[in-house]
Amino acid sequence: MLIYENSQDPGLFEGEIEVDESYFGGTRKGKRERGAGSKVPVFGLLKRNGKVYACIIPNAKADTLIPIIREKVKPDSIVYTDSFKSYNALDVSEFTHYRINHSKTFVNDKNHINGIENFWNQAKRHLRKFNGVPKEHFHFYLKECEWRFNHSDPKSQLLQLKQWVKQGLN
Repeated sequence: MLIYENSQDPGLFEGEIEVDESYFGGTRKGKRERGAGSKVPVFGLLKRNGKVYACIIPNAKADTLIPIIREKVKPDSIVYTDSFKSYNALDVSEFTHYRINHSKTFVNDKNHINGIENFWNQAKRHLRKFNGVPKEHFHFYLKECEWRFNHSDPKSQLLQLKQWVKQGLN
């Protein structure tokens, strides 16, 4: 909760931005990814060589994703996505939009979303050790994963946490 309360909005992203959605939850037979029943849908943006922003979303429809992109990404930025249809509106928007078709390839020169995929991998690996996270508290855990990614040096993480605890005691 300390990290959640002290998390700062990363501000407006500009430059090269990777965008993707992911689904968090325990292993489940049957459907995976989009439409995966009880899993929690999460949307993320990553400035290449920079910060990540992640938020829980009600669904992965264009009406949900495009407003977040418009709110968080500066016009004229380059936005990289996969070929998910919800990103179609970006083709005629104020952004330069590149898609990567994961059924054919994962990287085509600078066209990839490997950075945000790396964040999803790290977050899921970190959360796996808790052996399940209650849905009502998932937003706290997600912000912790975001904070850890954005402040990757363990020594500076520890210093920051100590400082927040000290401020809370005063």
